[in-house]
Amino acid sequence: MDVLEQAKENFLNKEKSLSPYACKSSDAIRLRKEKEDIRPPYFHDTDRIIHSLSYTRYMDKTQVFTRSENDHVSKRITHVQLVSKIARTIGRALSLNEDLIEAIALGHDIGHTPLGHVGEAILNEISLRELGEAFAHNIQSVRHLMIVEHDGRGLNLSIQVLDGIMCHNGEMLDSTYVPMKKTKEEFLREYHDSYLHFEDSVKNRPMTLEGCVVRISDIIGYIGRDIEDAIAIGRIHREDIPQEITSVLGTTNKEIVNTIVLDIIQNSMNQPYIQMSSSVFSSLLALKKFNYQSIYRPSTTKQELSFYKEGMNQLFQRYLLDVEENHKDSVIYELFLKNQCKEYLDNTSNKRKVIDFIAGMTDDFFLKEIQK
Repeated sequence: MDVLEQAKENFLNKEKSLSPYACKSSDAIRLRKEKEDIRPPYFHDTDRIIHSLSYTRYMDKTQVFTRSENDHVSKRITHVQLVSKIARTIGRALSLNEDLIEAIALGHDIGHTPLGHVGEAILNEISLRELGEAFAHNIQSVRHLMIVEHDGRGLNLSIQVLDGIMCHNGEMLDSTYVPMKKTKEEFLREYHDSYLHFEDSVKNRPMTLEGCVVRISDIIGYIGRDIEDAIAIGRIHREDIPQEITSVLGTTNKEIVNTIVLDIIQNSMNQPYIQMSSSVFSSLLALKKFNYQSIYRPSTTKQELSFYKEGMNQLFQRYLLDVEENHKDSVIYELFLKNQCKEYLDNTSNKRKVIDFIAGMTDDFFLKEIQK
């Protein structure tokens, strides 16, 4: 055995002790066949994600609070790293595939727009009006990694990673998460159907237990951290959280994360599902409702929402005109289209090109473009 073969074997040694419910590297399916190097497929997928241009832009995308002057308020990059750490903690405790978990977690929000869920809602309105198709950040994350990145060639990630990203929907909370096996064709069908039937697609289940872990970890990653951010900028006080919630989950992000993670481990060990106890699930559901009423809905004023909505619509029309009239001096050409391959340019409608461009913007770039 030569050195590189030994290195490859070393990478895979830990898989010998994985749970029978874990997804092995040998299970990996890519959209296009390729020869793997010494890195296991999901480990390699993580490398591709963190070296992508989209990953770099996480650092200036809103988590909840846009244009906060407090440097300690979370950005999207903070969130995905927290989700990755929480999910890998659960995964290691349950002997699942941490490489797969990390790839899903770090890539799950790639498709998030500037301005967080506010920007997502506005771009969804534009997409429905212009294309008759829904826009959702989890689906755009798959599109970006599968099609837009690498100059329109995509990153050729495994479908286990892409599926985990597509099904990560952190807005949908369940007490139990059971994976559903899929073929490559079934994954692609769910992906394409989500544009036309998004309300049905939110019910799609991940094909791996690792994807289930990331799905619940997404909620764990933001629910307590958003509270800390809201307290830091004076939006709420810790005493505002109902006592019936804090008596179960705790009052700080540290306590909330620890309580939920340990509860999941206790209820999911050696099982083909991820589960919470009824008391923790009920309290988490109540905390999610509290956050929506006290943090998320008031996070953007009516004036800000009107400004953002008008601005994004104006940018869409401006860029669309630039593409249709071939204005090569436009930023959509300079920063995006001139680098895309012929296959992307030929197979993508002008309206979809504009949506891809806007979805990939950082907050600062979006706001500067509005002012221009």
